[in-house]
Amino acid sequence: MLPQSFSAQTGRPYINVHPDPQFRDDGHDAKGLRLEPKWRHLELDSDAAGEDVVVSRWVDVRSSSRWEAAARPADRYVVGIALKTTRLKLTSGRQIIFDGIMPAGTLHVTAPAKQLSVEFYAPCDFLHFHISADYLRRHRDATDPDLAEAGLNDLVLLRDSFAEQLGKTLIKQGNAGYRDFTRCIGQALAIHLARLKLPRARVNALPKWRLRRVEDYVDAHLHRRVSLPDLARAANLSRMHFAAQFRTATGYRPREYLLHRRIERAKHILSTTEMPLAEVALAVGFCTQAHFSTVFKRITGETPARWRSGNRMASSVSQQLALKSNVGTFGLETSDAARFS
Repeated sequence: MLPQSFSAQTGRPYINVHPDPQFRDDGHDAKGLRLEPKWRHLELDSDAAGEDVVVSRWVDVRSSSRWEAAARPADRYVVGIALKTTRLKLTSGRQIIFDGIMPAGTLHVTAPAKQLSVEFYAPCDFLHFHISADYLRRHRDATDPDLAEAGLNDLVLLRDSFAEQLGKTLIKQGNAGYRDFTRCIGQALAIHLARLKLPRARVNALPKWRLRRVEDYVDAHLHRRVSLPDLARAANLSRMHFAAQFRTATGYRPREYLLHRRIERAKHILSTTEMPLAEVALAVGFCTQAHFSTVFKRITGETPARWRSGNRMASSVSQQLALKSNVGTFGLETSDAARFS
């Protein structure tokens, strides 16, 4: 468990670097964040090594299965926030921490020197906050008897809407002109985590084979009403046991997970078809377009129409860049390239 509170102290998580093009994501300006050459590996210069909080980003657009082992800093907690939904398996030593679809907004905390590896099965995008262990300990609330030193050593996996919004805000503003802003975001996340009250009783996570059955059931029934009893039956558990184990495994309450899966399916439909918004809403299980639009904006920050328009614009830019690349590769003249545009 993380400490309950600490005073707001000025940290400097901002590092201005020029990212390697292979790590660039779809249009995001990452100049204000340090991009990791390998998952959760971060080489700090002498100035950055003394910072209380350092922020980095890991972007991998590959769809193939690949395995990564995290660096194990002895003096820093690493807080990860998933910026996009992905599928992966997190392992600590021989213990499987998570195996399944990890929705955007999922947050995980790893203690210093904790062994952690991952197998990715889909593209992914993570923010990592590398927080000094001394920074946390220095600002703990010593008057709280519930804080135990041993509680700092547990890997925590949870769904946290506030942390998700901090991550989204940082990505939108994380460029060279927002150094102080980036510092404040890292500081705010650390303070927030320190005040979280995590459950005392340990609940076993839903076994991966049961989780996979629930995921398959959800994906097959997104077009219709899905209730908690439906999901519990898919996992072959009582509602009470299912809900607790599901949240431990995914960080989500079942209803939250279902809404995120509906929105992910809607985004796929919006980006690949011309289906009207009202039909999209029905196709992913919403009774009305108004409810669909409300939930879509709450999760993505944009209305379905604006998101579709922005996605088309991004796709158009990507196609033009690909065309220019092909022109350079095959040595076509400008006049020849124009005929293909």
